[in-house]
Amino acid sequence: MKVLVISDTHLKGGEIPPGLKDLIDKYDMVIHAGDFTTPECYRAFNDTGKLKSVHGNSDTDELKDLLPETLHLDLDGISVGVVHEAALSINDTTALRYKALEMGVNVLIFGHIHRPLIEKTDVMVLCPGSPTSPRMSDPMAAELNIEKGEVKARFIEIKGKSCGFVGFTRELENADN
Repeated sequence: MKVLVISDTHLKGGEIPPGLKDLIDKYDMVIHAGDFTTPECYRAFNDTGKLKSVHGNSDTDELKDLLPETLHLDLDGISVGVVHEAALSINDTTALRYKALEMGVNVLIFGHIHRPLIEKTDVMVLCPGSPTSPRMSDPMAAELNIEKGEVKARFIEIKGKSCGFVGFTRELENADN
């Protein structure tokens, strides 16, 4: 099973950007870790027929009433938990590990920080970043490949605008060369 993992799309309308839409078509499932922002954005993703999701802190009250705060999925023998806000710090992932253990999951997917992160200890914690509104990174998504009770994760760079800090850093690097 191949799963596309995204979060923090923050789209105002009901259109999925073309590059992201093409990517969705290649996956069995899409997990969105919250912050669609608008019902129109949620409906666009839901209309793919592949969506599993939670609400985020920036979602409308309508979406908060419609979507759960946490989600548990069994994907080919791998227990996956999905939340939006789970990280107190992106430098210390201890709380994320504890959240995964508290939920009883092998993989904890979260959003909110708009920045990609994968850490694997006795559990895997994964933030896909944001494909449309990144912070301190390029636009990003993640892929979970689940096969025979094993899970592998990798990041997928999405075409789009990078965070301003990343662009500024690249300009500085180019000026030094």
